[in-house]
Amino acid sequence: MAASKSLLLFLAIAATAAIVSAHNITDMLKDFPQYSVFSNYLQQTRLADEINSRQTITVLVVANGALSPILDKHPLSVIKNLLSLHIVLDYYDPAKLHKISNGTTLSTTLYQTTGHAPGNLGFVNITDLQGGKVGFGSAVPGSKLESSYTKSVVSLPYNISVIEISAPIVAQGILTAPAPSASDVNITALLEKAGCKTFAALIVSNGVIKTYESAVEKGLTIFAPNDEAFKADGVPDLSKLTNAEVVSLLLYHALPGYTPIGTLKTTKDPINTLATGSAGKFDITTTTAGDAVTLHTGVGPSRVADTVLDSTPLAIFSVDSVLLPSELFGKSPSPAPAPEPVSSPSPTPSVAPSPSPIAKAPSPLAASPPAPPSDTPEGSPANAPSAEAETSTPGSFAVGVKASGMVAVAVIATTMISSLLLS
Repeated sequence: MAASKSLLLFLAIAATAAIVSAHNITDMLKDFPQYSVFSNYLQQTRLADEINSRQTITVLVVANGALSPILDKHPLSVIKNLLSLHIVLDYYDPAKLHKISNGTTLSTTLYQTTGHAPGNLGFVNITDLQGGKVGFGSAVPGSKLESSYTKSVVSLPYNISVIEISAPIVAQGILTAPAPSASDVNITALLEKAGCKTFAALIVSNGVIKTYESAVEKGLTIFAPNDEAFKADGVPDLSKLTNAEVVSLLLYHALPGYTPIGTLKTTKDPINTLATGSAGKFDITTTTAGDAVTLHTGVGPSRVADTVLDSTPLAIFSVDSVLLPSELFGKSPSPAPAPEPVSSPSPTPSVAPSPSPIAKAPSPLAASPPAPPSDTPEGSPANAPSAEAETSTPGSFAVGVKASGMVAVAVIATTMISSLLLS
């Protein structure tokens, strides 16, 4: 009985946890052509992946006509920073907007998490104005509330809310910051400063830096092992590899495309590297546990330790282990063939002995390594909105039905948990 209760409790908790992270911002906006510019840039900058990887979030969308005149003037790196200011790391629906404590609040945005937001630049000011209006603006001192709440577009309580505001939130510190061209970035200097001097020296001495630099304009992601990683046990002696093998190893540490941390968290399929080609797959896979991302090569795991640079279209991360592709290091020697059995005549017994039981050979799956851990939810949202909700658009009704079903499952799961605990 106790085992049955434990199983039911586990299933109920798992069902509730699965509800928390079921959203996709691209799918949520696809039926709203008036936000196509906003949605397209979320995908180009990979902010959509960052949104999908978080459990509690509010997206402040702006209609095409109000957004395009500003975004058309700036490069993609600046556009990413500007849109990051429209992604609030909290859940707001219409009811909560009108119940803000003291009438105003400074809410953290995704731009604050980049580490490049001095002062209040990474916060947005949300103020409940007189007459039922709610204003939005930059939290930088002296900024005006130049945008206001228009309507609720779609939501999945209490996970994600999409709200339309009348105009973009413009922070001059973002728009006036110099946007370095990807071709101007000194990759080796950044690597050396981040404690990856050994890796920097290797890509220079083997000419791989030229391949990296030529790939930057179309998008490039680099995983640079720190200096300690090259001193770890199990790292092969690179001097015993051929030049072609060393080049393949170094190319294996880069992806042909801009892949920020949010994309790494949400990617489930194998990812091609610059080494992928006729010589083998040379791909990697990722697993996520909370905010931690681990890369898997088929030989061993490596944790993404830090972000060295995240500036569209270039991302550089430091990792704590050298990435060893199975194509070069994962082939174990073939076992020697077993000797042929030697048959010899034997006398015919007068009485046949009873056959002894034959031990069942263990399944080869029994020795398989455990599967990588699945993603762990980061936690429940701190603020739950009131039961009031707006469904002023067709898409709101569709997602509202989906949300109702999900809430029903959550209620059943909660009831199961309560009854189990009481019994």
